[in-house]
Amino acid sequence: MTELLSENGGNKMSFSFEVKENLSKITQFNAENLRAELVGYFLSGNMLKKQDVIEFVTENEFNIEHFYKILFHLGLDYEPDMRGKSYVAQMRTKEAEEVWQDYEKITGDLRKNVAKGAFLGAGSVNNPEKSYHLEILFQEEKYCDFLQELCQAYDVNFKKIKVNEKFQLYLKEGEEISKFLALIGANKAVLAFEDIRVMKEMKNNVNRRVNCETANLNKTIDAALKQIDDIQLLQKRQKFQNLPKDLQEVAKMRLENPDLSLQDLGKLMEPQIGKSMVNRKLKKIHEWAEELR
Repeated sequence: MTELLSENGGNKMSFSFEVKENLSKITQFNAENLRAELVGYFLSGNMLKKQDVIEFVTENEFNIEHFYKILFHLGLDYEPDMRGKSYVAQMRTKEAEEVWQDYEKITGDLRKNVAKGAFLGAGSVNNPEKSYHLEILFQEEKYCDFLQELCQAYDVNFKKIKVNEKFQLYLKEGEEISKFLALIGANKAVLAFEDIRVMKEMKNNVNRRVNCETANLNKTIDAALKQIDDIQLLQKRQKFQNLPKDLQEVAKMRLENPDLSLQDLGKLMEPQIGKSMVNRKLKKIHEWAEELR
């Protein structure tokens, strides 16, 4: 699985593509930061080793330009190439390996640049309107474990799985994805992601409330229909007039207001009575009706 697949065939309208475009436009010229970011690229799963050269392949034109700039500022030789829709950067293996051979010694906030490079190298993130999913692929498990531990230090908790012959870190919770995007400096993406996340949560809350209210309303209607059925049975059998006066009053109120809750029904009584009292009186009516069934 390559970046080309993870970015939905290079669809330039994808959320993942836009995140990488925005990250690629963030300019920095500090050599240590650039080297740490390049280390992240090299650790990721889209670095392909071919005899005496190492290649980085992507369909994201902003990403490849960013990659070229890093190599240029660090004085590293490379050969640009095109393969169909894919952009390729070829580097000599020995020179490239010297960059990341001490990757485990990277400390402090330079590690954020490593995480950024790894995401640009072989990461993707779904459109949050559809689902929450961010992943980064690695060729080797030790590189995968290194980035997982690195991110844990910043309270971003990736999970790991093996995919074919590669290893993958992934996040499926909105808050975790937002924290990671903030970690790698994708501030514009964080704002867009959080806006969508808030709207989704609001919609979910509204749907849950509507479903809850609908369920409660259905229960009220079902109970009212059974109560009315009891009262009509008593009327049909000429037993209604035998009910105590207070039960007759509740029964008449129920017949006149079939859609009201017990609480609202009690408020119509004179004097008003509580929900529990209305419920007890209707249960007594039900007992009378059951004797006739």
